[in-house]
Amino acid sequence: MEKIQEVGRKFAIRARGWIGEGWPWAALLFIIVWGVRPPGVLVTMPPQQQVHTSNPVVGIHTRLTDEVEEWKIQRSLALVREMGAPWIVEYFPWAYYEPERGRYDWTHPDMVIRHARNQGLTVIARLGMTPAWARPDPTEKETTATYLDADSYSDFAHFVAAFAARYKEDVQHIIIWNEPNLSFEWGYRPVDPAAYVDLLRVVYPAAHAANPDIIVLGGALAPTLEPVGSPAGLNDLLYLEAMYAAGGGAYFDALAAHAYGLGFAPETPPDPKLINFRRVELLREIMDAHGDAGKPIYVTEAGWNDHPRWTWAVKPGQRIQYTLDAYTWAAEEWPWCPVVAMWMLRTPARLRNYQDYYAYVTPEFQLRMIYTAVQAYTGNMSTD
Repeated sequence: MEKIQEVGRKFAIRARGWIGEGWPWAALLFIIVWGVRPPGVLVTMPPQQQVHTSNPVVGIHTRLTDEVEEWKIQRSLALVREMGAPWIVEYFPWAYYEPERGRYDWTHPDMVIRHARNQGLTVIARLGMTPAWARPDPTEKETTATYLDADSYSDFAHFVAAFAARYKEDVQHIIIWNEPNLSFEWGYRPVDPAAYVDLLRVVYPAAHAANPDIIVLGGALAPTLEPVGSPAGLNDLLYLEAMYAAGGGAYFDALAAHAYGLGFAPETPPDPKLINFRRVELLREIMDAHGDAGKPIYVTEAGWNDHPRWTWAVKPGQRIQYTLDAYTWAAEEWPWCPVVAMWMLRTPARLRNYQDYYAYVTPEFQLRMIYTAVQAYTGNMSTD
């Protein structure tokens, strides 16, 4: 520290000679601090990697949206590969990447996709979040970033098409919106399955025009028991039925669903009155009844929580066993399910609530027991 202070003192003396005594000292201090800042982390791209796993269904939801430092993005995705998970689900917010209509900034998604490709991962891209310019005039209507009305469906479709075209070689799966059967995710409005189908009707052809091989995932439905008329949302089974009634079956190639286990073991049988891992099988029955038996269901969020005080949490050992059993169940019992992406790998910073106890890795890259257990399950305890 003394050496740094001496360097700063000498720099300040010289700086006064260069720029005069009138230079603001706050600005001069900034220059000094900037001059002694630690160097950035140099990120180099290793040779192309490949995922080795005993179960190709294993996936995880990453949360790199707000991760700034490239080395942390690279390390996070390397940890996914080293865990033996071929799949990730990642959120790519429209509001971040098209801050003004027609002006795109692909810097961050380019970085994420580049490193995911290098690690040999298959990316499922979740697209959503409405930019301010695509929402109603705030002086006329108060809205949130999850509010998307029909006037802006075409704007969202343009973004989806641009995303699909740009990452045509690397991203073959996109989720259209997230949990539209919850009011919170539908702009704090009453949920509207027919309106969501209208959104799919606009986005689906645009995505396929940009990339004919793209797999458009509809839904990403949240498991909930909310009845018709609830201000919080709508039961996912009723919502899917309503999507089909509105003609939605023609506008998604696969269904995205969330399968949280809460306090129940993964083998607990499905029941319309229960939220558990196998509730997804009830969605499967609805799809089959509507002639969509050939469409897969991608479980894009799932898992158990081991918070010591949360009502719906389980013990850490239970969480490990339930997670491994769920991966096995999906591989052996669900031929229509390509992936179970557990929530979640890590967050850039601690959330300081029960959500921290879904994480497999801490923000400081400490591996939790659930991570090493899955790593052993997939046969990847010895990593390079």
